Amino acid sequence: MKKKRGTLALVSLGCAKNAVDLQVMAGNLLKEGWALSPDPDCADVVIVNTCSFIASAREEAEAEILRAIELKKIGRYGKVVVAGCYPQRYPELKGAFPGVDEWGGVPKGWIEPKMPALRLTGKAFAYLKIAEGCAHRCAYCAIPLIRGKYRSRPLRSILKEARSLVATGCREINVIAQDPMLWREGKKSLPDLLWALDKIPGDFWVRVLYSYPSEISDDFLVWMLTSKHAVRYIDVPLQHTVPEVLEKMNRKAAIDDSLAAAEFLRGVVPGVTLRTTIMTGFPGETESRFRKLMADLRRMQFDHLGCFAYSPEKGTKGALLGGRPSRAVALAREKAVMGLAKEIWRARSKRLVGKTFRALVVAPGVARLESQAPDVDGVTYITGNGERNRPLRGFATHGEANTPSEASAEGMGNGHVGEFVDVRIEKVEGFDFRGKVV
Repeated sequence: MKKKRGTLALVSLGCAKNAVDLQVMAGNLLKEGWALSPDPDCADVVIVNTCSFIASAREEAEAEILRAIELKKIGRYGKVVVAGCYPQRYPELKGAFPGVDEWGGVPKGWIEPKMPALRLTGKAFAYLKIAEGCAHRCAYCAIPLIRGKYRSRPLRSILKEARSLVATGCREINVIAQDPMLWREGKKSLPDLLWALDKIPGDFWVRVLYSYPSEISDDFLVWMLTSKHAVRYIDVPLQHTVPEVLEKMNRKAAIDDSLAAAEFLRGVVPGVTLRTTIMTGFPGETESRFRKLMADLRRMQFDHLGCFAYSPEKGTKGALLGGRPSRAVALAREKAVMGLAKEIWRARSKRLVGKTFRALVVAPGVARLESQAPDVDGVTYITGNGERNRPLRGFATHGEANTPSEASAEGMGNGHVGEFVDVRIEKVEGFDFRGKVV
Protein backbone atom coordinates (compact mmCIF):
# COMPACT_ATOMS: atom_id res chain seq x y z
CA MET A 1 0.00 0.00 0.00
CA LYS A 2 1.36 3.43 -0.96
CA LYS A 3 2.28 5.73 1.88
CA LYS A 4 0.22 8.93 1.81
CA ARG A 5 2.62 11.84 1.60
CA GLY A 6 0.47 14.96 1.28
CA THR A 7 -1.16 17.17 -1.33
CA LEU A 8 0.30 18.97 -4.34
CA ALA A 9 -0.68 22.19 -6.10
CA LEU A 10 0.76 22.86 -9.55
CA VAL A 11 1.50 26.11 -11.37
CA SER A 12 2.63 25.69 -14.99
CA LEU A 13 4.13 28.66 -16.84
CA GLY A 14 5.66 28.95 -20.28
CA CYS A 15 5.61 26.57 -23.21
CA ALA A 16 4.20 23.08 -23.66
CA LYS A 17 7.68 21.59 -23.30
CA ASN A 18 7.89 23.10 -19.83
CA ALA A 19 4.41 21.80 -18.98
CA VAL A 20 5.50 18.28 -19.95
CA ASP A 21 8.35 18.48 -17.43
CA LEU A 22 5.88 19.42 -14.70
CA GLN A 23 3.38 16.70 -15.52
CA VAL A 24 6.12 14.04 -15.54
CA MET A 25 7.47 15.32 -12.22
CA ALA A 26 4.03 15.58 -10.62
CA GLY A 27 2.78 12.32 -12.15
CA ASN A 28 5.68 10.41 -10.69
CA LEU A 29 5.06 12.03 -7.29
CA LEU A 30 1.42 10.90 -7.45
CA LYS A 31 2.61 7.34 -8.00
CA GLU A 32 4.71 7.70 -4.83
CA GLY A 33 1.72 8.59 -2.67
CA TRP A 34 1.15 12.31 -3.19
CA ALA A 35 -2.29 13.55 -4.19
CA LEU A 36 -3.42 16.56 -6.21
CA SER A 37 -5.06 19.16 -4.01
CA PRO A 38 -8.69 19.92 -4.88
CA ASP A 39 -7.91 23.58 -4.10
CA PRO A 40 -5.02 24.97 -6.21
CA ASP A 41 -4.43 27.69 -3.60
CA CYS A 42 -4.12 25.29 -0.67
CA ALA A 43 -1.73 22.32 -0.47
CA ASP A 44 1.11 20.80 1.50
CA VAL A 45 3.46 21.58 -1.40
CA VAL A 46 3.10 23.91 -4.37
CA ILE A 47 5.36 23.45 -7.40
CA VAL A 48 5.80 26.61 -9.47
CA ASN A 49 7.27 25.54 -12.80
CA THR A 50 8.69 28.65 -14.45
CA CYS A 51 9.77 30.09 -17.80
CA SER A 52 12.46 32.70 -18.45
CA PHE A 53 12.59 32.86 -22.25
CA ILE A 54 11.90 36.60 -22.47
CA ALA A 55 11.42 39.50 -20.05
CA SER A 56 7.64 39.11 -19.81
CA ALA A 57 8.06 35.42 -18.92
CA ARG A 58 10.48 36.30 -16.13
CA GLU A 59 8.08 38.91 -14.78
CA GLU A 60 5.27 36.37 -14.77
CA ALA A 61 7.49 33.82 -12.98
CA GLU A 62 8.49 36.33 -10.31
CA ALA A 63 4.87 37.32 -9.72
CA GLU A 64 3.79 33.69 -9.29
CA ILE A 65 6.68 32.92 -6.92
CA LEU A 66 5.80 35.94 -4.75
CA ARG A 67 2.14 34.92 -4.80
CA ALA A 68 3.02 31.42 -3.61
CA ILE A 69 5.17 32.86 -0.80
CA GLU A 70 2.29 35.08 0.36
CA LEU A 71 -0.07 32.09 0.44
CA LYS A 72 2.51 30.18 2.46
CA LYS A 73 2.68 33.03 4.99
CA ILE A 74 -1.04 32.72 5.69
CA GLY A 75 -0.88 28.94 5.96
CA ARG A 76 -2.35 27.99 2.61
CA TYR A 77 0.85 26.27 1.42
CA GLY A 78 3.24 24.21 3.50
CA LYS A 79 6.25 24.37 1.17
CA VAL A 80 7.07 26.31 -1.99
CA VAL A 81 9.12 24.56 -4.68
CA VAL A 82 10.34 26.60 -7.66
CA ALA A 83 11.42 24.60 -10.71
CA GLY A 84 11.97 25.11 -14.43
CA CYS A 85 13.87 27.61 -16.51
CA TYR A 86 13.93 30.59 -14.10
CA PRO A 87 15.96 28.94 -11.29
CA GLN A 88 18.04 27.12 -13.88
CA ARG A 89 18.94 30.44 -15.49
CA TYR A 90 19.35 32.34 -12.21
CA PRO A 91 20.48 29.92 -9.47
CA GLU A 92 21.86 32.86 -7.47
CA LEU A 93 18.42 34.46 -7.05
CA LYS A 94 17.01 32.05 -4.47
CA GLY A 95 17.98 34.51 -1.73
CA ALA A 96 15.79 37.13 -3.36
CA PHE A 97 12.73 35.02 -2.53
CA PRO A 98 12.77 34.19 1.20
CA GLY A 99 10.10 31.63 1.81
CA VAL A 100 11.04 29.38 -1.10
CA ASP A 101 11.94 25.94 0.27
CA GLU A 102 13.45 24.39 -2.86
CA TRP A 103 15.04 26.21 -5.80
CA GLY A 104 15.35 23.64 -8.57
CA GLY A 105 15.90 23.81 -12.30
CA VAL A 106 15.23 21.73 -15.37
CA PRO A 107 15.91 17.98 -15.55
CA LYS A 108 19.22 17.32 -17.31
CA GLY A 109 18.60 13.62 -17.80
CA TRP A 110 15.46 11.79 -18.90
CA ILE A 111 12.85 11.38 -16.20
CA GLU A 112 10.65 8.57 -17.44
CA PRO A 113 6.93 9.14 -16.84
CA LYS A 114 5.33 6.33 -14.87
CA MET A 115 2.46 4.83 -16.84
CA PRO A 116 -0.35 5.62 -17.11
CA ALA A 117 0.88 9.18 -16.80
CA LEU A 118 -0.66 12.37 -15.47
CA ARG A 119 -1.95 14.58 -18.27
CA LEU A 120 -2.41 18.23 -17.42
CA THR A 121 -4.06 18.69 -20.82
CA GLY A 122 -6.97 16.36 -19.99
CA LYS A 123 -7.81 13.13 -21.74
CA ALA A 124 -8.47 14.26 -25.33
CA PHE A 125 -4.94 15.29 -26.29
CA ALA A 126 -1.38 15.24 -25.01
CA TYR A 127 2.10 16.54 -25.69
CA LEU A 128 4.78 13.94 -26.44
CA LYS A 129 8.26 15.31 -25.83
CA ILE A 130 10.90 13.62 -28.00
CA ALA A 131 14.04 15.63 -27.26
CA GLU A 132 15.59 18.05 -24.81
CA GLY A 133 17.88 21.03 -25.32
CA CYS A 134 18.73 22.82 -28.55
CA ALA A 135 21.32 22.40 -31.31
CA HIS A 136 20.81 25.89 -32.72
CA ARG A 137 22.64 28.99 -31.58
CA CYS A 138 20.21 31.74 -32.53
CA ALA A 139 21.62 35.05 -31.38
CA TYR A 140 18.47 36.05 -29.50
CA CYS A 141 17.82 32.82 -27.60
CA ALA A 142 18.94 31.67 -24.14
CA ILE A 143 17.41 28.18 -24.44
CA PRO A 144 20.79 26.43 -25.04
CA LEU A 145 22.14 28.17 -21.92
CA ILE A 146 19.18 26.88 -19.91
CA ARG A 147 18.41 23.50 -21.45
CA GLY A 148 21.82 22.48 -22.76
CA LYS A 149 22.74 20.63 -25.93
CA TYR A 150 20.21 18.73 -28.00
CA ARG A 151 19.54 15.20 -26.72
CA SER A 152 17.15 12.83 -28.48
CA ARG A 153 14.87 10.72 -26.31
CA PRO A 154 15.14 6.97 -26.95
CA LEU A 155 12.60 5.62 -29.43
CA ARG A 156 11.59 2.80 -27.08
CA SER A 157 10.67 5.33 -24.39
CA ILE A 158 8.71 7.51 -26.82
CA LEU A 159 6.67 4.60 -28.18
CA LYS A 160 5.95 3.27 -24.69
CA GLU A 161 4.44 6.60 -23.68
CA ALA A 162 2.56 6.99 -26.98
CA ARG A 163 0.94 3.55 -26.64
CA SER A 164 -0.10 4.37 -23.09
CA LEU A 165 -1.59 7.70 -24.22
CA VAL A 166 -3.71 6.05 -26.92
CA ALA A 167 -4.75 3.22 -24.60
CA THR A 168 -6.04 5.74 -22.05
CA GLY A 169 -8.15 7.69 -24.52
CA CYS A 170 -5.79 10.27 -26.02
CA ARG A 171 -6.92 11.17 -29.53
CA GLU A 172 -4.27 13.71 -30.46
CA ILE A 173 -0.53 13.33 -29.92
CA ASN A 174 1.43 16.55 -30.32
CA VAL A 175 5.08 15.75 -30.95
CA ILE A 176 7.20 18.50 -29.41
CA ALA A 177 10.84 19.46 -28.88
CA GLN A 178 12.86 22.61 -29.36
CA ASP A 179 13.39 21.25 -32.87
CA PRO A 180 11.67 17.90 -33.55
CA MET A 181 13.27 17.71 -37.01
CA LEU A 182 16.67 16.99 -35.42
CA TRP A 183 15.57 13.83 -33.56
CA ARG A 184 17.99 10.95 -34.18
CA GLU A 185 18.67 7.45 -32.93
CA GLY A 186 21.43 5.72 -34.82
CA LYS A 187 20.42 5.90 -38.48
CA LYS A 188 16.80 6.63 -37.61
CA SER A 189 15.44 10.17 -38.04
CA LEU A 190 12.13 11.88 -37.30
CA PRO A 191 10.18 10.26 -40.20
CA ASP A 192 11.16 6.82 -38.85
CA LEU A 193 9.81 7.81 -35.45
CA LEU A 194 6.58 9.10 -37.02
CA TRP A 195 6.05 5.91 -39.02
CA ALA A 196 6.57 3.94 -35.79
CA LEU A 197 3.81 6.02 -34.18
CA ASP A 198 1.66 5.32 -37.23
CA LYS A 199 1.73 1.60 -36.44
CA ILE A 200 -0.01 2.10 -33.09
CA PRO A 201 -3.61 0.92 -33.55
CA GLY A 202 -6.42 3.36 -32.94
CA ASP A 203 -8.06 6.49 -34.30
CA PHE A 204 -5.92 9.46 -33.35
CA TRP A 205 -4.10 12.47 -34.79
CA VAL A 206 -0.35 13.09 -34.79
CA ARG A 207 0.73 16.72 -35.00
CA VAL A 208 4.38 17.85 -35.14
CA LEU A 209 5.34 21.14 -33.45
CA TYR A 210 7.65 22.73 -34.77
CA SER A 211 9.36 22.48 -38.19
CA TYR A 212 12.33 24.68 -39.07
CA PRO A 213 12.03 25.60 -42.78
CA SER A 214 15.53 24.48 -43.74
CA GLU A 215 15.07 21.04 -42.14
CA ILE A 216 11.76 19.88 -43.65
CA SER A 217 12.71 16.76 -45.58
CA ASP A 218 11.03 14.90 -48.43
CA ASP A 219 10.56 11.91 -46.11
CA PHE A 220 8.70 14.10 -43.60
CA LEU A 221 6.40 15.43 -46.32
CA VAL A 222 5.72 11.91 -47.59
CA TRP A 223 4.68 10.93 -44.05
CA MET A 224 2.37 13.94 -43.84
CA LEU A 225 0.80 13.12 -47.21
CA THR A 226 0.29 9.38 -46.70
CA SER A 227 0.05 8.62 -42.96
CA LYS A 228 -3.40 7.74 -41.64
CA HIS A 229 -2.69 9.71 -38.46
CA ALA A 230 -0.82 12.77 -39.75
CA VAL A 231 -2.37 16.20 -39.31
CA ARG A 232 -1.65 18.51 -42.24
CA TYR A 233 -0.42 21.34 -40.07
CA ILE A 234 3.09 22.82 -40.13
CA ASP A 235 4.39 25.41 -37.67
CA VAL A 236 7.37 27.07 -39.35
CA PRO A 237 9.06 29.48 -36.89
CA LEU A 238 10.49 32.07 -39.32
CA GLN A 239 11.23 34.87 -36.78
CA HIS A 240 11.91 37.20 -39.72
CA THR A 241 12.11 37.30 -43.52
CA VAL A 242 14.77 39.96 -44.23
CA PRO A 243 18.18 38.40 -44.99
CA GLU A 244 20.19 41.06 -43.15
CA VAL A 245 18.17 40.54 -39.97
CA LEU A 246 18.22 36.74 -40.26
CA GLU A 247 22.02 36.86 -40.58
CA LYS A 248 22.29 38.87 -37.38
CA MET A 249 19.97 36.32 -35.75
CA ASN A 250 22.45 33.60 -36.78
CA ARG A 251 19.76 32.00 -38.95
CA LYS A 252 21.53 32.52 -42.26
CA ALA A 253 20.99 28.90 -43.30
CA ALA A 254 17.23 29.44 -43.27
CA ILE A 255 17.09 32.57 -45.47
CA ASP A 256 16.13 31.04 -48.81
CA ASP A 257 13.84 28.43 -47.23
CA SER A 258 12.12 31.05 -45.08
CA LEU A 259 11.23 33.22 -48.06
CA ALA A 260 9.84 30.26 -50.03
CA ALA A 261 8.31 28.27 -47.16
CA ALA A 262 4.63 29.10 -47.55
CA GLU A 263 4.46 28.73 -51.33
CA PHE A 264 6.51 25.54 -51.33
CA LEU A 265 4.57 23.79 -48.56
CA ARG A 266 1.17 24.69 -49.98
CA GLY A 267 2.30 23.38 -53.36
CA VAL A 268 3.43 20.05 -51.93
CA VAL A 269 0.81 19.43 -49.21
CA PRO A 270 -2.71 20.33 -50.43
CA GLY A 271 -4.86 21.84 -47.69
CA VAL A 272 -1.98 22.28 -45.25
CA THR A 273 -2.44 24.78 -42.43
CA LEU A 274 0.58 27.01 -41.88
CA ARG A 275 1.57 28.89 -38.73
CA THR A 276 4.61 31.02 -37.98
CA THR A 277 6.02 33.28 -35.29
CA ILE A 278 7.73 36.62 -35.94
CA MET A 279 10.04 38.70 -33.77
CA THR A 280 10.12 42.49 -34.04
CA GLY A 281 12.79 44.89 -32.82
CA PHE A 282 15.87 42.72 -33.26
CA PRO A 283 19.15 44.61 -33.93
CA GLY A 284 19.35 45.61 -37.58
CA GLU A 285 15.59 45.87 -38.10
CA THR A 286 15.25 49.31 -39.71
CA GLU A 287 11.97 50.88 -40.76
CA SER A 288 12.49 49.84 -44.38
CA ARG A 289 13.35 46.28 -43.36
CA PHE A 290 10.24 46.12 -41.22
CA ARG A 291 8.15 47.23 -44.21
CA LYS A 292 9.77 44.41 -46.21
CA LEU A 293 8.84 41.95 -43.46
CA MET A 294 5.22 43.12 -43.55
CA ALA A 295 5.11 42.80 -47.33
CA ASP A 296 6.50 39.26 -47.14
CA LEU A 297 3.93 38.26 -44.51
CA ARG A 298 1.12 39.72 -46.58
CA ARG A 299 2.37 37.73 -49.58
CA MET A 300 2.79 34.45 -47.69
CA GLN A 301 -0.66 34.57 -46.01
CA PHE A 302 0.01 32.33 -43.01
CA ASP A 303 -3.17 30.85 -41.58
CA HIS A 304 -1.97 31.57 -38.04
CA LEU A 305 0.57 34.25 -37.19
CA GLY A 306 2.07 35.09 -33.80
CA CYS A 307 4.50 37.84 -32.87
CA PHE A 308 6.56 39.06 -29.92
CA ALA A 309 8.91 41.97 -29.36
CA TYR A 310 12.59 41.16 -28.88
CA SER A 311 14.13 41.51 -25.43
CA PRO A 312 17.94 41.19 -25.07
CA GLU A 313 18.94 38.16 -23.00
CA LYS A 314 22.12 38.12 -20.91
CA GLY A 315 24.73 35.74 -22.29
CA THR A 316 23.39 35.75 -25.84
CA LYS A 317 25.13 37.21 -28.88
CA GLY A 318 22.14 39.40 -29.70
CA ALA A 319 22.46 41.30 -26.43
CA LEU A 320 25.85 42.63 -27.60
CA LEU A 321 24.70 43.83 -31.01
CA GLY A 322 24.11 47.49 -31.80
CA GLY A 323 21.39 48.98 -33.97
CA ARG A 324 18.49 47.75 -31.88
CA PRO A 325 15.21 49.66 -32.20
CA SER A 326 13.79 51.08 -29.00
CA ARG A 327 11.42 48.98 -26.92
CA ALA A 328 8.55 51.29 -27.85
CA VAL A 329 9.28 50.81 -31.57
CA ALA A 330 9.54 47.02 -31.15
CA LEU A 331 6.17 46.92 -29.37
CA ALA A 332 4.55 49.15 -31.99
CA ARG A 333 5.80 46.84 -34.72
CA GLU A 334 4.54 43.80 -32.81
CA LYS A 335 1.11 45.44 -32.72
CA ALA A 336 1.28 46.11 -36.45
CA VAL A 337 2.15 42.47 -37.21
CA MET A 338 -0.75 41.25 -35.08
CA GLY A 339 -3.03 43.72 -36.87
CA LEU A 340 -1.97 42.15 -40.15
CA ALA A 341 -2.53 38.69 -38.64
CA LYS A 342 -6.14 39.63 -37.90
CA GLU A 343 -6.60 41.00 -41.41
CA ILE A 344 -5.26 37.81 -43.01
CA TRP A 345 -7.29 35.63 -40.65
CA ARG A 346 -10.54 37.43 -41.44
CA ALA A 347 -10.03 36.90 -45.15
CA ARG A 348 -8.91 33.26 -44.94
CA SER A 349 -11.35 32.10 -42.26
CA LYS A 350 -14.41 33.31 -44.18
CA ARG A 351 -13.66 30.70 -46.83
CA LEU A 352 -14.30 27.94 -44.29
CA VAL A 353 -17.82 29.03 -43.33
CA GLY A 354 -20.39 26.54 -44.57
CA LYS A 355 -17.85 23.73 -44.94
CA THR A 356 -17.69 20.60 -42.81
CA PHE A 357 -14.54 19.38 -41.05
CA ARG A 358 -13.56 16.60 -38.69
CA ALA A 359 -12.96 17.91 -35.18
CA LEU A 360 -11.80 16.59 -31.82
CA VAL A 361 -13.95 17.42 -28.79
CA VAL A 362 -11.51 18.67 -26.12
CA ALA A 363 -13.99 20.03 -23.54
CA PRO A 364 -17.78 20.11 -23.22
CA GLY A 365 -19.00 22.20 -26.16
CA VAL A 366 -15.46 22.88 -27.38
CA ALA A 367 -13.60 21.18 -30.23
CA ARG A 368 -10.55 21.77 -32.40
CA LEU A 369 -10.15 21.22 -36.12
CA GLU A 370 -6.95 19.83 -37.63
CA SER A 371 -6.13 23.44 -38.44
CA GLN A 372 -6.23 24.44 -34.76
CA ALA A 373 -3.23 23.47 -32.63
CA PRO A 374 -3.71 23.43 -28.84
CA ASP A 375 -2.93 26.54 -26.80
CA VAL A 376 -1.70 28.70 -29.70
CA ASP A 377 -4.64 28.77 -32.14
CA GLY A 378 -8.36 29.30 -31.68
CA VAL A 379 -11.01 26.68 -30.93
CA THR A 380 -14.39 25.73 -32.38
CA TYR A 381 -17.44 26.11 -30.14
CA ILE A 382 -19.95 23.43 -31.09
CA THR A 383 -23.66 22.86 -30.66
CA GLY A 384 -25.46 19.60 -31.15
CA ASN A 385 -27.69 18.30 -33.89
CA GLY A 386 -30.58 17.60 -31.53
CA GLU A 387 -29.89 13.88 -31.15
CA ARG A 388 -29.10 12.61 -27.68
CA ASN A 389 -25.80 10.79 -27.29
CA ARG A 390 -25.18 7.80 -25.06
CA PRO A 391 -23.98 8.58 -21.51
CA LEU A 392 -20.25 9.14 -21.30
CA ARG A 393 -18.01 6.37 -20.08
CA GLY A 394 -14.83 8.09 -18.95
CA PHE A 395 -11.32 6.76 -19.41
CA ALA A 396 -9.35 9.03 -17.09
CA THR A 397 -5.72 8.18 -16.40
CA HIS A 398 -4.04 8.44 -13.01
CA GLY A 399 -4.33 12.02 -11.88
CA GLU A 400 -7.16 12.80 -14.29
CA ALA A 401 -10.89 12.92 -13.68
CA ASN A 402 -13.91 13.71 -15.76
CA THR A 403 -15.59 16.96 -14.77
CA PRO A 404 -19.11 16.56 -13.32
CA SER A 405 -20.61 17.93 -16.54
CA GLU A 406 -18.67 15.38 -18.57
CA ALA A 407 -19.31 12.43 -16.30
CA SER A 408 -22.99 12.85 -15.56
CA ALA A 409 -24.56 14.76 -18.44
CA GLU A 410 -25.88 13.32 -21.64
CA GLY A 411 -24.84 15.22 -24.73
CA MET A 412 -27.28 16.78 -27.13
CA GLY A 413 -25.51 15.42 -30.17
CA ASN A 414 -22.38 17.54 -29.72
CA GLY A 415 -20.00 14.70 -28.88
CA HIS A 416 -18.17 13.74 -25.72
CA VAL A 417 -14.68 14.78 -24.72
CA GLY A 418 -12.21 12.61 -26.58
CA GLU A 419 -14.51 11.89 -29.53
CA PHE A 420 -14.18 12.93 -33.16
CA VAL A 421 -17.19 14.65 -34.70
CA ASP A 422 -18.00 16.27 -38.03
CA VAL A 423 -18.63 20.00 -37.63
CA ARG A 424 -20.12 22.44 -40.11
CA ILE A 425 -18.63 25.90 -39.59
CA GLU A 426 -21.37 28.50 -39.21
CA LYS A 427 -19.60 31.61 -37.93
CA VAL A 428 -16.21 33.22 -37.23
CA GLU A 429 -15.78 34.96 -33.87
CA GLY A 430 -12.38 36.58 -33.38
CA PHE A 431 -9.87 33.77 -33.92
CA ASP A 432 -12.48 31.10 -33.07
CA PHE A 433 -15.24 29.33 -34.96
CA ARG A 434 -18.78 28.41 -34.06
CA GLY A 435 -20.20 25.31 -35.67
CA LYS A 436 -22.80 22.58 -35.52
CA VAL A 437 -22.21 18.85 -35.31
CA VAL A 438 -23.68 17.22 -38.42
